[in-house]
Amino acid sequence: METTDPDKTSAQTHMRFDENALLAMLFGEHDRNIAQIEHKLGVMISSRGNELEISGPSEPVHLAKAVLNDLYGRLKQGHALDSSEIDGAIRMAGTRAPGGGIDIDNTPSAASEPIQTRKRPVAPRSPRQVDYIDALRSHELVFGLGPAGTGKTYLAVAVAVSMYLTGQVDRIILSRPAVEAGERLGFLPGDIKEKVDPYLRPLYDALNDMMPTDAVLKRLESGDIEIAPLAFMRGRTLSNAIVILDEAQNTTPVQIKMFLTRLGEHSRMVVTGDLSQVDLPPGSRSGLAEAVETLENMKGAAFIRFTNEDVVRNPLVTRIVRAYEKREKRARAATSAGGHK
Repeated sequence: METTDPDKTSAQTHMRFDENALLAMLFGEHDRNIAQIEHKLGVMISSRGNELEISGPSEPVHLAKAVLNDLYGRLKQGHALDSSEIDGAIRMAGTRAPGGGIDIDNTPSAASEPIQTRKRPVAPRSPRQVDYIDALRSHELVFGLGPAGTGKTYLAVAVAVSMYLTGQVDRIILSRPAVEAGERLGFLPGDIKEKVDPYLRPLYDALNDMMPTDAVLKRLESGDIEIAPLAFMRGRTLSNAIVILDEAQNTTPVQIKMFLTRLGEHSRMVVTGDLSQVDLPPGSRSGLAEAVETLENMKGAAFIRFTNEDVVRNPLVTRIVRAYEKREKRARAATSAGGHK
């Protein structure tokens, strides 16, 4: 049931839920989940028994209803809720229909459905993440570009694990530039594994989020999953695999060309990076920047550009990214002004 004021600037809607135990989980400890939705959307949510009343501006009320329905559906499927899941549901509910209104009743695309892994489903938390998942499933070559915390690598690994588990690929190959400024591994102590593991740790972490540790170790030993520095890709042809290159902004043009030309039959390749975080020596050209310029209009390749609006980590990360973007804009403006004097 829903009532709307004649001026359509405010609205009130009622919702009824059939499982009290799930409703308690929906509210969260000390109603913190409801408080988060109220704060983010500017609505008031009150409860009586298994019924909720949402009141406030018309559009946020519709958004809150969509968010609560989405979160309740996740609980019914056995998924847990946390702050980031709620933020993601709010982002997804805020996707606008082509006409400019909120498309509450639109049937979700396959890309908006959770990615199934051995440990837990991984759901997109922003409309651009939906586009990214769709690209990962439909293109042989995908570039995921944008700031830290937007899920570029995490979602790529999730899709890779899902494709491996369903038999779409035989192998998962994950790679990074092992040392940001030129892969000079000889200056590090220890054997080759000890030298490169610290640089590849984020890839191990992502895998362990998707699969039990013993399953990861077993597949690493068998070679079904391979995690290796970029230098180890030279001379290989990677077939029947999904291959992910992370932190690609720290490759040279020669390195990334070498990597891209490793793509074999029945394989997919994903390249992720943040062009605002290049750690190459001053004056060195980022291979990722050159690859984007060279391949952007090539058939078969998809380019997904994330922004600070897609950051899905702690909200503070979004504010940090924005603060640095403002600083960089001021520096560019000052440089431009100085050049015109």
